[in-house]
Amino acid sequence: MDQNFHTIIEPFRIHSVEPLRMTTRAERASAIERAGFNLFNLHSQDVLIDLLTDSGTGAMSRDQWAAIQHGDESYAGSPSWFRFEAAVKELFPFKHVIPTHQGRAAEKIIFTVLGGRGKVVPNNTHFDTTRANVEASGAEARDIVIAEGRDAATIHPFKGNMDLEALEALLEERAGDVPVVFLTITNNSGGGQPVSLANIRGASEICHRHGVPLFLDACRFAENAWFIHEREEGQSQREIPDIVREIASLADGMTMSAKKDPFGNIGGWLALNDDYVAESCRNVLILTEGFPTYGGLAGRDLEALAQGLKEAVHPDYLRYRIRSTAYLGDALDAAGVPVVKPIGGHAVYIDAKAMLDHIPALQYPGQALAVALYQTGGIRSCEIGTVMFGRQPDGTELPAAMELVRLAIPRRTYTQSHIDYVIEVVTAVAQHAESLPGYRMVHEPKALRHFTARFEPIG
Repeated sequence: MDQNFHTIIEPFRIHSVEPLRMTTRAERASAIERAGFNLFNLHSQDVLIDLLTDSGTGAMSRDQWAAIQHGDESYAGSPSWFRFEAAVKELFPFKHVIPTHQGRAAEKIIFTVLGGRGKVVPNNTHFDTTRANVEASGAEARDIVIAEGRDAATIHPFKGNMDLEALEALLEERAGDVPVVFLTITNNSGGGQPVSLANIRGASEICHRHGVPLFLDACRFAENAWFIHEREEGQSQREIPDIVREIASLADGMTMSAKKDPFGNIGGWLALNDDYVAESCRNVLILTEGFPTYGGLAGRDLEALAQGLKEAVHPDYLRYRIRSTAYLGDALDAAGVPVVKPIGGHAVYIDAKAMLDHIPALQYPGQALAVALYQTGGIRSCEIGTVMFGRQPDGTELPAAMELVRLAIPRRTYTQSHIDYVIEVVTAVAQHAESLPGYRMVHEPKALRHFTARFEPIG
């Protein structure tokens, strides 16, 4: 735009609408109790503003819906596959592209091939399914984010950065036990914080000097590239796709949940350069997902993703996306709500440990805050703390590094008035935070317990 106005205008018009069901506090209290005080167990029609995740919950564009009509459902060699492959390689020019039904399927495949007992997989910070798939293979998932990334209040432009000294030390000692190094962009578990291009270059140099491949968990690649464009010296004049291609050139492969930045309701892929590893991965794909030219996706899904990749790197969209997320975070910060700063790309993370300092970590302050946000205003959010990460591979439980509640904003879905309502609800809960109870877990599955565990309030 020609002038720098303050209003954050959505770079789209609303073409179709979906009704929201208004509920009373009594109805929400009953619903959350039936759900075992787990937001994942709620019926979605009982949720007013759904900020549980930005994965697969965004609104597809007119052009994506039109692309669906081109979907060819041939079992093998569909033209939809070739359009999808070309769109992926336009931004991520890896030799092999292996489609999957979503990101965790790509993780399952790569760690089935590269994981195993005695191995270590470092990452800036593993997210839940990545960690679970590493550990399911018998390997150790090790987080080595920079120190600033473990402190919610510290201001740093690239808090998602990997600790390169720690990476160097690990590879000097145990390179033979490290089958792959992962770098998550943006760093979801750490507050949606970006990774700098300089840090990616540094990680790439260290990995390749030690003969270890570097992979990207790249599901929020466009948001990360925008932060590089805005914050990193020498990058402001570059086109976003150019930055993305350089990021890809520094890596040996990637996993992708296309339900995030590529605007998919479903989909993902695994991409890499190594011929032998790619063949092994395709063998697992055929056993678990489908033929290599559809990988668990319909042709129409492949078409929608091919179009979504083009839209994901548009500067007007990315400017709106990052500014609108910051609008929520800045308002909560101004109201005295402790949040991870600076504000991330896809979500605002409330520091539940700081807000609910009367609740011990093993009584799950993040879960307590998430339940209160739903009971008060019908907002569904996601605990990222000891519920998600406290259970260790040996069965013990330890407090997580941070106790966060994530307000993940679906892409192109909610308007500013919805976000203003969220601000009101969060600040209302913060005003009586000291009265919130802790929780105990009364049912716990063996893996990814936060999805289906059940709780009860203490006292």
